[in-house]
Amino acid sequence: MAETEIISSSENNEQFFEGVEKLIEIWFTPAKNADLRKITRQQWENVLKIVRCEIISFTQSELVDAYVLSESSMFVSRRRWILKTCGTTTPLRCVRAVLSLARDVAGHSRVHNVFYSRREFARPAAQLQPHDNFDSEVKLLDSFFGDGRAYIMGPEKDCWYLYTLLPLEGTVDALEKEHCAANELLEPDQTIEILMSDLDPAVMEIFTRQYSANAAQATRESGIDKIIPGMVIDDFLFDPCGYSMNGVAKDGCYMTIHITPEPACSYVSFESNVPVSCYEEVITRVLQAFRPNKFVLTVFATPDSPGAEAARQLKKFPALGTYSLLDGQHCRFAGYSLQYALYCKFPS
Repeated sequence: MAETEIISSSENNEQFFEGVEKLIEIWFTPAKNADLRKITRQQWENVLKIVRCEIISFTQSELVDAYVLSESSMFVSRRRWILKTCGTTTPLRCVRAVLSLARDVAGHSRVHNVFYSRREFARPAAQLQPHDNFDSEVKLLDSFFGDGRAYIMGPEKDCWYLYTLLPLEGTVDALEKEHCAANELLEPDQTIEILMSDLDPAVMEIFTRQYSANAAQATRESGIDKIIPGMVIDDFLFDPCGYSMNGVAKDGCYMTIHITPEPACSYVSFESNVPVSCYEEVITRVLQAFRPNKFVLTVFATPDSPGAEAARQLKKFPALGTYSLLDGQHCRFAGYSLQYALYCKFPS
């Protein structure tokens, strides 16, 4: 996280950083020879200037390019673009530029679907427009895509916001026919997010320069390298504190973790599209690594993906280890199901 994003509180001399991220994901309809990875690094850097962040490091597999940013991460594959940024960044301001590059450079002229989501900010008033309120975010997204749907899930202080776009053809069946004509089928897709707050101070200390000499030490001592084995890890430890990592696998799977360790505002996010039919083991590893007091869990999955079964299983979990379920919702969208849950640690 960039030092310019840290806010000092004169009341108690504690430093604050908004760890909650804004996450936007755009899928494009398959087109012959179209590939978002044709967009150059310099062009991405120009886009990220609009967002108010920059590229720190880069890694890739055959199927996905992964960028660690000064505020979180960006992933680029053939027809999917993901941008996840924390602090007071402005990711929605860059959407128009991304759509132009997708059309003019990558050969993608049609949007298949859009997902924009975030937790409630700790300090929403500190955000820059349009991110100071969800209504403004939705208004801007609608100016780009027109046919979006906005949802709010969970209790007020821990709510989770979602904007998603129905497929332009109106039905999944119509899109499947279109994709078959292009010699491509709809890809099974699933994404799990675990958004954690109020974390164990002893764990958070690992992600400071005072404790860890480098990112590799923090990755190893926290157990991050064992959450999803087989990932090629690109990690970064900020000075004086803070941590980001991307992991990529040969099959196109990714994982990303971002950590704000300051005691007054500790926050950790975990995200992956790893295709498993049961997320319980992954969730357990994440919770054991970071030991949050509270977390939001979301699972998006297409009906034909392994993650669809995982989402159904989560509906049956009134508790996860030492955590009790405070709120849960299940929704169906065009071609996707969503499981949302809010968990809190049992009183000791």
